[in-house]
Amino acid sequence: MTSEPARPLRVTGTEQERAWAEKVLPPVEMVQQGLWSIPVPIPDSPLRYVLVYALELDDGLALIDAGWDTDDAWQALTHGLATAGHAMGDVRGVMVTHIHPDHYGLAGRVREASGAWVGLHPDDAALLPARYGAGITDLLDDMAALLRNCGVPEDELGVLAGASLAITDYVRQAEPDRLIRDGDRLPLAGWDLRAVHTPGHSPGHLCFHENRRRLLFSGDHVLPRITPNIGVHAQSPGNPLADFIDSLARVGALDSDVREVLPAHEYRFAGLAARVSALVAHHDARLEEVRAAAATAPTTWELTAALTWSRPWDQISGFMRRAAVAETLAHLVLLESRGRVRRSRETPWRWVQH
Repeated sequence: MTSEPARPLRVTGTEQERAWAEKVLPPVEMVQQGLWSIPVPIPDSPLRYVLVYALELDDGLALIDAGWDTDDAWQALTHGLATAGHAMGDVRGVMVTHIHPDHYGLAGRVREASGAWVGLHPDDAALLPARYGAGITDLLDDMAALLRNCGVPEDELGVLAGASLAITDYVRQAEPDRLIRDGDRLPLAGWDLRAVHTPGHSPGHLCFHENRRRLLFSGDHVLPRITPNIGVHAQSPGNPLADFIDSLARVGALDSDVREVLPAHEYRFAGLAARVSALVAHHDARLEEVRAAAATAPTTWELTAALTWSRPWDQISGFMRRAAVAETLAHLVLLESRGRVRRSRETPWRWVQH
C-alpha cells in the first residue's frame, strides 16, 4: 500500500499575499460564511501584522488571537469587527494560540470591553507571572545565566538578557478563564473546533482544527513562507526543537482533513503536508550546518555568529540577536539528544562533534 504524494503548497489568500509583498496591511476579509480574517498591526516588526480570526456564533463572536495592546491595534480590531457587522461587545471568547504579545497582548482589553472569556493552554498559562508579572526579575537573572552559559560577552549580556522588556508594554496581563488542553472541543455553537497542542514556538502553543469545514488555524506553528523561531528559553529550557518537529508530524497527519490553513501571519494557503515537509527539511539542513560549525566555533555564541542568517550577523541586534542565540542552542540541544554533539560542564558550555 502506498500513500498519495503531498499536495503542493498553493496560496489561497491572494489578497493577503499581495499585501505582504507590498508591505501593507491586507484587507479585512470574509474567508467563508461566518468566518472573518482581521489584520492587526504589530509595531516595529518585520511581521507587520497578526491575523485575528473572528468566528460568528449564534449569540456573537469568538476570536482566535487578539493582537498587541496598542491603540492602533485596538482600532484595527474594532474596525475589522465593524466591517464584519459586529462590535467589540459581541465577543464571547478569545482563544489564544500562545502567549507572545502579538497574539495575547489585547486579550485582557477585549475581556474588559466585552466580558469575553480568555482561553490558553496550561503550559503557557504557567509562564504568565514570569513573562509579564511579578516574577520578571527572576526571569532576567535566569536569562543572564543562560546567556553566560552560551558564551555571550559580558558587554552584551545585560542588553540581551533584558531585550524583551520593552514588549511587556504591549501586554495587558489576563489570567485565562479557561485552560484549553490537547483534544478539547471548544463550546462554540455552529463550530466543530478541536484544540491541537503543538509545542515548540512556545510550550503551550495551540492550533485549532475545524473538522466540518476542513480548516486548520495554525497560529505561528505552520506559516507559508517563514519558519517560526524555536529557541531555548531560560524559563522553559527542555528540547523545544524536538517538540516542534514532533508537533509538525501531528498536524501533518491532518492533511487529508485540512482544505485550507489559516496562519497568524503572512497569508492563507493549501497544502499542509507539503509545508510541513519543507519545515522539517529546513531544520534537518540547519542541524547539519550547526554540527559542522561546532568543529571551529565551540561556544553557542561563536556558533551563532558563524551561521548563515537572513542578514549579516553584525546587522542583527537586541531581541533578534538573543532569539538567534536561543535558536542555535535549540539545535545544539536536539543534536545532543541524538548523540551528535556533546557539551562540556564548564562555563561557557563548549560543544564538540560526537
